[in-house]
Order: sequence, then C-alpha cells, then structure tokens
Amino acid sequence: MLRVAVPNKGSLSEPAVSLLIEAGYKQRRDPRELVLKDVRNDIEFFFLRPRDVAVYVGSGTVQAGITGRDLLLDSSAAATEVLELGFGGSTFRYAAPPEQITAISQLAGRRVATSYPHLVDTHLRSFGVEAEVVRLDGAVESSVRLGVADAVADVVSTGTTLRAAGLEVLGEPLLKSEAILVRGNSVADTDVAVLVARLRGVLMARQYILLDYDIPGDRLEEAVRVTPGFEAPTVTPLHDSQWQAVRVMVPRVEMNHVMDALYAVGARAILATELLAARV
Repeated sequence: MLRVAVPNKGSLSEPAVSLLIEAGYKQRRDPRELVLKDVRNDIEFFFLRPRDVAVYVGSGTVQAGITGRDLLLDSSAAATEVLELGFGGSTFRYAAPPEQITAISQLAGRRVATSYPHLVDTHLRSFGVEAEVVRLDGAVESSVRLGVADAVADVVSTGTTLRAAGLEVLGEPLLKSEAILVRGNSVADTDVAVLVARLRGVLMARQYILLDYDIPGDRLEEAVRVTPGFEAPTVTPLHDSQWQAVRVMVPRVEMNHVMDALYAVGARAILATELLAARV
C-alpha cells in the first residue's frame, strides 16, 4: 500500500485535499483524523504538518507527499520533486532598510532573519556571502525594528507589509515556490506512477476544455489551424455531407478567443464542455 503525506493545515491543505478528491481518492471528513486508508485505491494518507512532510518522505516513513518547494529545499530531506501542482504559489525575497542595505553582497557579516534558515543560508553561500541566519517562526518583518536582525528573507506578495516595517526588497528572488508532489529518493518512479498520472490528469483538465463545433467542409482546414489540438482534432462527417463535426481540447484561458475565431471562419454550434480528468 502506497503511503502519502498530506498537509493537515495551512494554505496547502485544502487545495491538496481537493486535488486528491478530484483524482478519485478518498479523503478524511474529520479534521482530527490523522491517518486514512483508501483500500480501493491501495493507498494510505497521513495528515502531517506541512513543514514535516518532506522530512517523513525523505526518511522513508512515507513514499510520497504534498508540500511546498520551499519546505522541501529548507528541509534538506532525501526527497525529489516529481510534479508541480499549480497552487500555493509564493516568491521569496530579501528585504532590508533601503538606507542601509541595497544589494545581496551587503548582507555579508549581517544578521538575516527568516523562517527558512537552511534555504537562506544555502542561497547566501551560493553568492559567497557569509551572514548570520536568525531563525524565527513568524513576524519576520518586525525583526529589524526590534533589533533582532539587519535584514529579512520572507515570502513577498505586494511588499506592503515590508514597506510598513520600513523595509524594501532587494536583489532577485531566492525562490519561486508552489505546491509540489515529492517522492523519497529511494522510491522508484513506477511506485508513484498511478498517483502522478491521476494528479496530472486533474491538472490537465483544469487547464483545458473540450470544444465541439460544426464546420463546412471547405473551411475545415481554416478551423483546424485555429484548433490544432494535441496531435490532431477528431473530425466526423455529419448527415449533411457538406458539414463536419470537430472535437478538440483547447486551453481554458483561450476558450472565448478561440470560439470567436471559429465563428469568424464559419463554425457553428460551438460548445464548450468542462473536463474532470484527462490522460494525454
């Protein structure tokens, strides 16, 4: 039975559970439930602190897990990223009082507060910068004003919170993170192949829609140029021999533009259908 760790709380928890449900897996109804067996799918879920997921995967206690790329790298666990999951996006940046520090090189010999000490220390060393990394569990942006640090490394969205603390971002991002599926380094890809295929199928379905339309035969090639599909669209003759029916997957974000373009070349009865899962 495959053992998989799932975040039990935080911003990654609910989207992870929703993704697994869409992939056909049983999930807990009681948030106090720590272990759930899905016998039909031969899988067992363990609900753990997000920061601990990579550690358990790396130790071999579970074979795979859902966590953030930032948490994986900060843990230095013996685990490998397998699949980006498309949620939980974040950007890590350095920030400091602009009148004192304006470049990463100026962090040398300074104190940098963060909730991700290993990640930050590794990044600084890659630039040849030796700094004192101060680990804090929260309220990192207040550390400079309180005299605990000279700069911070934290998740940045708009930068409003940092500016309110008298800080400005500096240098390029340390990392662009998001939720990922990870497996232990000793676990073969084949051991998690079904899980990966199911999750990838849901992610694909979220990105694409199924488009059906009718097109006069003499305008089929024009329509196909608008909707080339993955390999090629499915084309079926209609009872009226002058018309063809076409079925094709198109990117969800392009749906209305594609429908406009198809109508302009003569397509009619253009229908868009939601996808629940896919295998391509």
